[in-house]
Amino acid sequence: MKDQLIAKLGRHEATIGVVGLGYVGLPLVLRYVESGYRVLGLDVDPKKPPRLLQGQSYIEHITATPLKAAAEDRRFDATTDFSRAGECDAIILCVPTPLTRHREPDMSYVIGSVEALVPHLRAGQALSLESTTYPGTTRDHIFPRVTAAGFSPGENLFLIYSPEREDPANPDFTTRTIPKVVGGFTPACLEVGVALYQGVIDRLVPVSSCEVAEMTKILENTYRAVNIALVNELKQVTERMGIDVFEVIRASATKPFGFTPFFPGPGLGGHCIPIDPFYLTWKAREYGVATRFIELAGEVNTAMPDYVVHKVGEVLNQSGMALRGSRVMILGVAYKKNVDDVRETPAAVIIERLTALGAEVSYSDPHVPVFPHTRKHQLDLKSIPLSKESLSAVDVVLLVTDHDRIDWDLVRNHAPRIVDPRGRFVPDGKKVFRA
Repeated sequence: MKDQLIAKLGRHEATIGVVGLGYVGLPLVLRYVESGYRVLGLDVDPKKPPRLLQGQSYIEHITATPLKAAAEDRRFDATTDFSRAGECDAIILCVPTPLTRHREPDMSYVIGSVEALVPHLRAGQALSLESTTYPGTTRDHIFPRVTAAGFSPGENLFLIYSPEREDPANPDFTTRTIPKVVGGFTPACLEVGVALYQGVIDRLVPVSSCEVAEMTKILENTYRAVNIALVNELKQVTERMGIDVFEVIRASATKPFGFTPFFPGPGLGGHCIPIDPFYLTWKAREYGVATRFIELAGEVNTAMPDYVVHKVGEVLNQSGMALRGSRVMILGVAYKKNVDDVRETPAAVIIERLTALGAEVSYSDPHVPVFPHTRKHQLDLKSIPLSKESLSAVDVVLLVTDHDRIDWDLVRNHAPRIVDPRGRFVPDGKKVFRA
């Protein structure tokens, strides 16, 4: 079975199923279609398959052109019917792995997807998980469910873990060019995993187990979270010293070895960095290990929205104004620049904090016309156009996300006060203030 599947994958004659047609799954679908595979997209959201089959994008940085090409290609289909999983030779899971309100892993999307697929699996298929998760997820949650259904991983079903590494709106790296780590439940599973991805990814990085692959993604994002926490803390120290931390970081970055620049901000956002380190801390407790360093970094980063809100209050106070009753414009609400993704965005927390303190809050974001309801936040807000009039009508502008499409000269010229945690402007202590 293994050799037959590898050969079929190598000839690009296999049908690839992708479960979860969002920021991770949809680029993968398009890459497999582009490479000549037959692809079946599966999603529980009934709105997504019809839009894809009409060539419509619901993700800003994914243009309509490749979607229209996929929709016109008879090798592509999309559905909510998981009973069609048997049509696929390999199935790739790209579903959310959020945290609960107690900062524990919420595996319901992974477990729910696997349980929906298991009744329709057949011998000879590959099943790959790409969702970011803690080491042991494949063994703890997928292995027992497929074995209970009568499959033997490594013999008649091939389990793989290959963490996603998407960076939305990054023009320098694409699904094809980002090196891909691949781990298999058994050596035979790894062989199939390599065959599954080598036809669409330029460089593969095979590792010895699913656990190593799972830990790889956790390390990557914990590394970033810890270093961002470091510069967020340094920002607070240097502000007291009258030193511009952004100038310090840029000067330090000229060192050609031993230093990687990280920049502070108003808090962490996105589907990985604010979440992944807590997967590791949760799992470490099972082994009696206290991950104090990681948890401290989490505390620093989680506190940044409150630090920024406090700074807004200070700036208003210097002008004899109270935060209560003041008009605050949030500039940019996406979690990172040049995308429309608001998952875990610090802007939501900042808006809620400011509103609770009595401020009148609005926002302007060219990528997010309406703030979508999320599991954590229900903000009934719409983006207002950025203009001389709208800027002049508020008491302070708080820069949260520094999109390239924002007219920064307009902001600088017409905002009465600017609180800038991103280092976009040079602070002058009169109109522009660091946070």
